[in-house]
Amino acid sequence: MEVSEQFGLSSDTLRYYERIGLIPPVNRNGSGIRDYSELDLRRVEFIKCMRSAGLPVDQLLSMLAQHLPGTVDRASPTGALDESQFAASSDEADQEQDSNQDGGQGSLADQAGLGDIGRR
Repeated sequence: MEVSEQFGLSSDTLRYYERIGLIPPVNRNGSGIRDYSELDLRRVEFIKCMRSAGLPVDQLLSMLAQHLPGTVDRASPTGALDESQFAASSDEADQEQDSNQDGGQGSLADQAGLGDIGRR
């Protein structure tokens, strides 16, 4: 099944999310077709959920930039996340995940590899 069908998003929307940095550059197969990893799919699911809840793209970019390396933050003067900021966020996310008591499933943010987004 195509990712666009799986999540009910157009191919144009997926390309837009990749172009603006919500989704990191997606690997391509030998024919040049996008080959989404499991982590890419979880991120698309998280983005769709947040957009469905009414979160604007710019706010979503800023939120992701605080927690994930390589995400562009348009609101930041430098536009990118400092590696030391990511390391601190990553450590906090690891600690939070270790203390998670929900049977190992974790929140949608945890499953999308986004650590402790929304818990601060």
